[in-house]
Amino acid sequence: MNRKPQGLVISKAMVGFLQYKGAEGLAPVTVAGYERDLELWIEHMGDIDVLKITPQHVLSFMNFVRMDYKPRRIAGDNSKRLAPKTVYNIYISLASFLTWASTEFEFANPMKGVPRPRVPEDTPVQPFKKEEVELLIKACDFSQESVTDKRRKFSMERSTGKRDKAILLTLLDTGLRASELCALRIADVDMKAGKVVIRPGEAGKAKGGKGRIVYLGRSARRFIWRYLAERDDADDPEAPLFLGKFRRPLNRDALRQLIKGLGTKAGVAKCHPHRFRHTFAITYLRSGGDIFTLKSLLGHGSLDMVQHYARVAEVDVEQAHRKASPADNWRL
Repeated sequence: MNRKPQGLVISKAMVGFLQYKGAEGLAPVTVAGYERDLELWIEHMGDIDVLKITPQHVLSFMNFVRMDYKPRRIAGDNSKRLAPKTVYNIYISLASFLTWASTEFEFANPMKGVPRPRVPEDTPVQPFKKEEVELLIKACDFSQESVTDKRRKFSMERSTGKRDKAILLTLLDTGLRASELCALRIADVDMKAGKVVIRPGEAGKAKGGKGRIVYLGRSARRFIWRYLAERDDADDPEAPLFLGKFRRPLNRDALRQLIKGLGTKAGVAKCHPHRFRHTFAITYLRSGGDIFTLKSLLGHGSLDMVQHYARVAEVDVEQAHRKASPADNWRL
């Protein structure tokens, strides 16, 4: 029986592909990433027949993504090219789609003639310094100084200051992903025990859909309590832990812009939510934590990234010893 349909354009085939990926149990955000990357193909290459795609088509598309594509970022520099890791992820999306299609409809997989994009190994991880975090927390209190012709410089107190401090301390103390933090409800935080429940599945926005428990120290709990003390819905367990504009749940884009804005005001470069995750992981290892417990706290499926953090922590120890070596400093 000939299973090859006529006129199987990408937009039609991707419906079945996305359903297949959803049935595999992938997180909705992952499925949405596949859809976004395939729509980029359609936008640039056209909605062509899947059976007519050749390795040359794929090479042309990947070269466009790597060299000429101008991303439409909500915040940030749209003139910058995509990062190598993002290019690699697009390649994976396309490879997954064409592998599924070639198996489903029995045609030669055009991805077999296309090399994988290179991704730099051991991308530098830069945790925040203590002084940088202190500057970010201080930046939560007041807006940037305003200058006018008729009066002195002045700063106004920020209405979201208490919320923003609670967000910074929660990110720092738990290592949560941005999406996980935005999905938290008041009921997910046990203020007495310091436990934070990341719900499984779409509700908790955990990568891979797996829930877990993380922990908050006393300082972070104090900042959260102070923020919630002024909320009239603080007794509603289903209410979002962190509210954005118009009392809606905070979302990832708003969180990213918030952290970036605080960084600009505080004079701290490269501020983004994921850098708090790096800081939590490396500080945890520096303080004597083990990689297996850290893997559980971060919600990683493998030890690869955790071992990367461990290598960074080891370099820190090595450099600290070089500075503090008694034998060298005393010139023995």
